[in-house]
Amino acid sequence: MAEAGPKVLWNEGQRRFETEDKEAYLQYELRSGGKVMDIRHTFVPSSKRGQSLASRLCVAALNHAKAHSMSVIPTCSYVSVTFLPQNPSWKSIIYTENIKSSI
Repeated sequence: MAEAGPKVLWNEGQRRFETEDKEAYLQYELRSGGKVMDIRHTFVPSSKRGQSLASRLCVAALNHAKAHSMSVIPTCSYVSVTFLPQNPSWKSIIYTENIKSSI
């Protein structure tokens, strides 16, 4: 069974998903009246790297987007270059130009 690790929380006011100690986080912006989540930045301090925190933050954000019928723009390089290629099952919620939007 997978190790639990630090809990990831949704901080709606700051538009972040973060660890309980707020040291590791994923920052996003909402677009198109809240229909699109633009993931802008993922940060994990050097003291916490190697614990899969960035991946866990991504999963929390993508699960949230999926549960709220949102599309996702992976502006953050970690999400677009590292996480998504390793986790192609999330491809279905990634924003594409084919989706009618006013972005």
